[in-house]
Amino acid sequence: MPTLAFAQGFPSELKDKIIGVQLGTTGDIMVSDIDEVRIERYNKANDAVQSLMNEKIDAVVIDEQPALTFVQKNTGLKILEREFAKEKYAIALSKKNKALKNQINGILSELKADGTMDRIVQNYIGENKGQFPLKLSLNEKYPNGTLIVATSATFPPYEYYKEAQIVGIDMDLAKTIAHRLGKKLIVEDMEFDAIINAVQSGKADLGIAGMSVTPDRLKNVDFTNSYTASKQVVIVREKTQQTDTAVSFAQRFQNDFITDARWKYLTIGLGHTLLITALSVLIGIALGSIIAIIRVSHDKNASFPFLNLVCRLYLTVIRATPAMIQLLIMYYVIFSTTNVNKILVAVLAFGLNSAAYVAEIIRSGILSVDHGQNEAGRSLGLNFSQTMRFIILPQAFKNVLPALANEFIVLLKETSICGYIGLMDLTRGGDIIRSITYDAFLPLFAVAFIYLILVMFLTAGVSKLEKRLKRNER
Repeated sequence: MPTLAFAQGFPSELKDKIIGVQLGTTGDIMVSDIDEVRIERYNKANDAVQSLMNEKIDAVVIDEQPALTFVQKNTGLKILEREFAKEKYAIALSKKNKALKNQINGILSELKADGTMDRIVQNYIGENKGQFPLKLSLNEKYPNGTLIVATSATFPPYEYYKEAQIVGIDMDLAKTIAHRLGKKLIVEDMEFDAIINAVQSGKADLGIAGMSVTPDRLKNVDFTNSYTASKQVVIVREKTQQTDTAVSFAQRFQNDFITDARWKYLTIGLGHTLLITALSVLIGIALGSIIAIIRVSHDKNASFPFLNLVCRLYLTVIRATPAMIQLLIMYYVIFSTTNVNKILVAVLAFGLNSAAYVAEIIRSGILSVDHGQNEAGRSLGLNFSQTMRFIILPQAFKNVLPALANEFIVLLKETSICGYIGLMDLTRGGDIIRSITYDAFLPLFAVAFIYLILVMFLTAGVSKLEKRLKRNER
């Protein structure tokens, strides 16, 4: 019962307050059972902490060790002495993979018995921090294939980025397990609430992200034995919160982009964003043009009735559903049984999405061309396809060029949702920097500035093309 939850550990002074939690975490599940509070859910824990610092919420419920890191790196915050709840972390895996579960349980027992698990934890937590680096024998051969691990690298000290690598307690554990299984470790960084889906769909063999066993999670995936324990705590603002104003812009720039070459997160993400956008544009134009021609042919000549029906159904479905949902369906449903490159998945999803809008843009452009142009082409002995290719489409393209440019700009910005399938795009690159430095200002403005430059460059290119087309008319 909600009242019992307060009596058992949730601070009574937070009654009727706004509590921030990370979506899909144990804190989210537990706080959701309390009626006397209002909940704000965030995709990342550091976003919740930043909202707390900006006084948008009153507290954050989170695991103890990440909470200690947040409080250490952000002045004006404290952890309430009373713990909210205790929990144990385990590794998520498919219900169909009982053999792997038994293997990992055996490895976990060995790691606990020989003290390896304690050393892994102590290397990141406590007085002996940094004194027990993981040492594994080099093995360039992997006789048993690969081990794909899904995680969310915004949860120090369990998983976080350091020098462009995902490190932490869970990552050292994953490396040890993969080594003892004779498998090559592949780590997929994604949103926390997507990890269960990745494991359930077979996109990942294991989910390791400071994850505790809950009845709802057990409905979809299985779990190994526990490998470590933690507890949920509550972060609040100090009554006399002091903001650190001594850090200069130059120091923040150094910390956000120069230290450990963190600017590379933006450049890698930018490269993926441009590649996905360019390939999606090609698919959008090619498929959209075909759909537009089929629909116009049917409207004018009653041709292709079945194909026209398919095209109309396609346009209705794509235009009526969000691009993010289409991307998730493409990754977790359509390609659920195959390990397809994520960039290819994103290109297909965004290309098919763009094609629906491009089709209607080109169709309207074709219909805007005077009907006499079609008759003129026929009088010259051209058939319908030749008239469309040499006379109608060039004029239609000129008419719809501004609308097409706007669609491409929208497509460029829509790629910012690629992080939901664990693909690093420009936006996720900025998110990784924020998760490391806990600074929202510079990374967000850097990402916004890069998008602005890209859009301005694209707009200028389209404007130049329009002027050239106008000169050709004379």
